[in-house]
Amino acid sequence: MHNATREIPIFFSTDDNYIPYLDVAIRSLIANASREFSYRLIVLNTGLDEANVRLVKQNEEEGFTIDFVDISREVEEIKSRFKNVYHFSVVTYYRLFIASLFPQYDKVIYLDCDLVVLGDISKMYAIDMGENIIGAGPEQFVRSTPEFRRYAEVALGVNPDGYVNAGVLLMNLAEFRRCEIEEQFVRLITEQDFDLLDPDQAYLNYLCLGKIYELPNGWNKEPMPVPCQGEKSIVHYALYKKPWQYDDVIDGEYFWQYAEQSPYYGEIRRRRESFGEAERLAKEATAVEILEHALKIVESDVTFAKTLCKK
Repeated sequence: MHNATREIPIFFSTDDNYIPYLDVAIRSLIANASREFSYRLIVLNTGLDEANVRLVKQNEEEGFTIDFVDISREVEEIKSRFKNVYHFSVVTYYRLFIASLFPQYDKVIYLDCDLVVLGDISKMYAIDMGENIIGAGPEQFVRSTPEFRRYAEVALGVNPDGYVNAGVLLMNLAEFRRCEIEEQFVRLITEQDFDLLDPDQAYLNYLCLGKIYELPNGWNKEPMPVPCQGEKSIVHYALYKKPWQYDDVIDGEYFWQYAEQSPYYGEIRRRRESFGEAERLAKEATAVEILEHALKIVESDVTFAKTLCKK
């Protein structure tokens, strides 16, 4: 019997291009979740192809509902409060507005689409994060890359060894509202024009500083040769190499295991086959550019640390 009070709300956000990966993520989550709870999966979007919505909703079964929530109107209101929104993708920021868009929830999970869930997601939801605003796993790439460590420390004014990845979040929405994270974010993005590599992540690390519960990286394992803390429960393909583009991605086999069960499998294979040498070279050039950009931001006069820490 599914008790409504034992519902676990889990948020995603997507556009049509990422729908195939969302489907794979949802399949993996449902396959491994405890049946003692009911789950409401909420997919935030600003309009999707109806055929895609129908395909993903085929994952619904007893105890698992999938709701697509079009937040175009709310996003328009949010956009109107930003000065320089044209160079930001608002999709990146959906997670920062869950607290105000869904006042009925005090605790939720947020997941990116480029991941597979190998463990029981209810165990993550059950973690007691105390009065912390978010629970998140370590940003393993930032912590182990000198250029990004410097970016976190010098540009953002955040200890790189405490820097977390925003793609898997346990969110204490009650505390999020109490600390006015959304209002602070809107104020910062309206008043300042910071050059950032990872806008949503940088803002969350900065605004929640001192109120972040660090989850073991087993709940957000990036495809890097670093030891896994605890069980490998979520594999998050957060780096530029995606398993649907490259064959040598660490833990990429888990993605294909669930992709093979998806109605999008043919589409995903086609994308893999059309990702050739030219696409690889372009992607690798971008990865180098991002490293150089990190160093440029560090030297800039307008950074979080230089502007906000003067207060």
